[in-house]
Amino acid sequence: MDMVNFFATQGCLFDLQTVLDYGQSVISVAQELAKLLINNQPITTRAIHLRLNRYFNGTAAQGKWQWKDGYEAVEVALILYLRQKGLKENPLEELQHLESLCPTHTRRSEEQIQLQQFSTPLPLAYLVALAGQISGNDLILEPSAGTGIIAQFGKLQGASLMLNELSPDRTKILRRLFPGTPLFSVNAEQINDYLAGQTQPSVVLMNPPFSSSPKISDRNSNATPRHINSALQRLCDGGRLVTITANWFSPANLSWRETFVKWQEKARVLMSVGVNGKVYSKHGTTIETRITVIDKVPANNPDVIPCITETLELPEILALIQQLPGRSQWNAATMKAMVVAAKVVKLPTKHTAVAQPAPSAEITDVVVLEYEVVEWSATEGLKDTLYETYRPQRIRIKDALPHPSLLCESAALALVSPPAPTYKPHLTRNIVSQGLLSEAQLESVIYAGLAHSEFLSGSYLVDDSWDNMTVAAQGEENAVRFRRGWFLGDGTGCGKGRQCAGIILDNWCQGRRKAIWVSKSAALIEDARRDWCALGGSEKDIIDLSNIKLGEPIGFTQGVLFCTYSTLRSQKNGKSRLKQIVEWAGADFEGAIAFDECHSMGNAMAVEGTLGLVAASQQGIVGLRLQNALPRARVVYVSATVA
Repeated sequence: MDMVNFFATQGCLFDLQTVLDYGQSVISVAQELAKLLINNQPITTRAIHLRLNRYFNGTAAQGKWQWKDGYEAVEVALILYLRQKGLKENPLEELQHLESLCPTHTRRSEEQIQLQQFSTPLPLAYLVALAGQISGNDLILEPSAGTGIIAQFGKLQGASLMLNELSPDRTKILRRLFPGTPLFSVNAEQINDYLAGQTQPSVVLMNPPFSSSPKISDRNSNATPRHINSALQRLCDGGRLVTITANWFSPANLSWRETFVKWQEKARVLMSVGVNGKVYSKHGTTIETRITVIDKVPANNPDVIPCITETLELPEILALIQQLPGRSQWNAATMKAMVVAAKVVKLPTKHTAVAQPAPSAEITDVVVLEYEVVEWSATEGLKDTLYETYRPQRIRIKDALPHPSLLCESAALALVSPPAPTYKPHLTRNIVSQGLLSEAQLESVIYAGLAHSEFLSGSYLVDDSWDNMTVAAQGEENAVRFRRGWFLGDGTGCGKGRQCAGIILDNWCQGRRKAIWVSKSAALIEDARRDWCALGGSEKDIIDLSNIKLGEPIGFTQGVLFCTYSTLRSQKNGKSRLKQIVEWAGADFEGAIAFDECHSMGNAMAVEGTLGLVAASQQGIVGLRLQNALPRARVVYVSATVA
């Protein structure tokens, strides 16, 4: 059967502003600046200026970028340096030298001033993470993640992360910089309420705004204790919180002493010490700050609060941190269970026996996606313009966010009304509330489910080779019907991988917990993991077929089996990957199959060429065999090239 006959509904959008993807633009600038740091060269303002012009497709005078974007890129460059070089024997000295190679922040944006976005200096971030005494079993929450500098020091210790950042631009950077990491964008003053039902962290590292609250124009000195109080509530019993605050937020300040005394009924202050203001000199200020370390264990005497009132130099603070008591063993068993549940479990290494994996963390809070179907018809004919901006024409999803960049479609397609959908996906509640899928991406999940709800007309008999099909008479035994497929032809920037993950998640939430993801390159498994984890899945749900020996049973009762087209067609000594996959899926398989870059299955049938008969491609043949073997699968074809 020709693959085209499976196509039911097409998505053919593209992103006019792919080159203006803010997060990627900052990362691209940072990657070049990081090379200077690695070569021990200073980052000059000219170096930043030239790269901003290149990757933001224009100049500051044209309004394409502002200097805050450059400073963000410098901070990301520091993170990229740490990822490549790690920490050496004297980390504090090395980090101070590294920061000396960076320019001083001399220009500020309105958003930076309003939200008090002063990122943590690199050496200070190191001390905060060191005070957390982080291990590989920890789950770290950073409620005001900024560009991720503090989070990176936690990641260097092998810990898992949960990040929150209110700024939309910084959120875009974090999504690119920490793919697959749970990322929220809420007011951290209520972080405990927003994350209700989420796994509790064992460590909180934070540098909250000192006196700024969203949508409040005046300075709000209560912002700091609100941030800390909410984070303490979210922290698991026995966990540790390390925070940077303004120096005035001190147990020695009578205005705030009662706040600390009240906290000590449930959480013990281990250290509170002032930090000399020159630490922030590279950030264009000399504000004095304070590091406070709190364990979530009741204090023996709430009125006794250790506090150093004077401000110290970083080496002196390092000496104090090295004398901190070890992390509390209070309720340690519960804490370990929590963080291990959230920790990513590595898949077996290549050519090792595959043991039955531990069950993945349950996806909870599943809801039916409700939407309104609206009437639509083209009011005008073709215009002179080639393209029209796009938003879903027939559906309106309450609280769904628009796509982060501008989507367009051809003027001709804009005149075509899509069918009124009736299918309602099952997704986790936060998919909409946190904007994990945009309005246009949710539309794809809806229309894919609509297509998959129906079957093609007629019944067929498939032989044992999965090559040959014949039309079956009505009521004939062993006859099968083929489910309708769906074709996704959106262009670069629309997030086709995220849309595939959304379709798989819809099936997962309805109990169909086996899926197959076929792609062109083995390296694209990291993109699949990123997109699946971004929607709440676990990295260990993505099963790399290349890690399992040919001919061996696939020992996973659920998961997303990832393989390449070349792997799919491989066979040896009478054993084939195709048979291995079909046996794992089972004859009654009704899960999703995503054929990413499906044009790789072109030429599935022999055709007459100018020089004679051209044989069918093996990749095309094996792609058809997989569909013939699993006729009830929910097939998604993905390719901007074919569209």
